[in-house]
Formats: sequence, C-alpha cells, structure tokens
Amino acid sequence: MLLAALLGVVGRAEADQPLLRRVAAGDSRALRTLYDHHAAAALAVAFRILRAKSEAEDVVQEAFVEVWRRAASFDPRRGSASSFVLAVCRSRALDRLRSRGSAERAVAASAREEPEPSPLPIESAVQRQDRERVQRALAALPAEQRGAIELSYFAGLTQREIAERTGDPLGTVKTRVRLALEKLAALLDDEKRNALP
Repeated sequence: MLLAALLGVVGRAEADQPLLRRVAAGDSRALRTLYDHHAAAALAVAFRILRAKSEAEDVVQEAFVEVWRRAASFDPRRGSASSFVLAVCRSRALDRLRSRGSAERAVAASAREEPEPSPLPIESAVQRQDRERVQRALAALPAEQRGAIELSYFAGLTQREIAERTGDPLGTVKTRVRLALEKLAALLDDEKRNALP
C-alpha cells in the first residue's frame, strides 16, 4: 500500500511546488488539489506508523491543516512538495503515537519503514548543494536560534521539549524558532538572488 501510494506522487514534484505557493497565498482550491495528489500516500504513511485506520485518517486531516499553516515555509531547495507533505504527515503520526504513551511502538514503526530509494546522481548533487546552502544559512544564525532550530528540525523535539531540555521559557523558545525561520528564509532568499546570473 505504501509503495503504491508513493509511486502515485512520483512525477508531480514540479507541478506541486506552485500549488504550495498558492496554498501559502491562501488558495483553498490549491490545498484541495494538493490533498487529492497526496492524501493516499499520506494515509499510507500514517497507517504504517499508527496501524489504525481511523487514527491515520485523523492524522492526515491534521497534517493538511498544518500544511495550510506552514505552506509559506516550504523551500523547494530542501525537498519536493510531496516530501514536505509526507514529512508533515509523518511528524503528526509520530506525535499521535507518542501521545498514546508508546515509545516502543514508535521505535517498531520506525524500524518497519521502507528505506528511501537511492536518489539519481543528479538529485544527489542538487541535494548536496541544497544541504550546503542550508548549512551556511544555519551557521549565520545567532547560537541560540541555531540551537533551537537544530533541536526542532534535526532532533525532532517539540518546542515544549526544547524548553524543558534547555531550561528556557516556552515563549522564548517559540520566539527563537520563529526568528530563526524568518532569518533562514531571508538568508536563503538572498543566496538564491545572488546565485542568479
């Protein structure tokens, strides 16, 4: 089911990037189209983690609400529109699994996930360039903001978990993450403009 659903999104990567830009601009029809393109794959991912169809369906709905809210943060240099949508869905599913209080099931679900197919050589080069751009932008952030982003996006911690780990107030963590994302967007935008001939 997962492989078939994921194969259904192959080939739409470029077509879906403009959809995410339209979603970021508040176009609900674009969100519906994006949902039509990716709901089956998102449901497969959520079901694979949760093993409960009704919960997986709830998670997909929550994920698309989050895609609606976070569409402006989509950066095509970090991945495709489908990977953005599926990452949001996977994150929501794992959050749901954690909320059930089952760390063991989260580990087991993670172990059952099929490995990502190897990227084509050109994709590897593009991904490497993207990673280097993001690393340069991250290095330009103030230490507190960089730390908050790294804990959030690379360690997978929630903002509340970051606050508990660092001992900082939750509001401070939220502000650091927001400011860091704004600065990253500006830095990556500047780099993109400077790279254009």
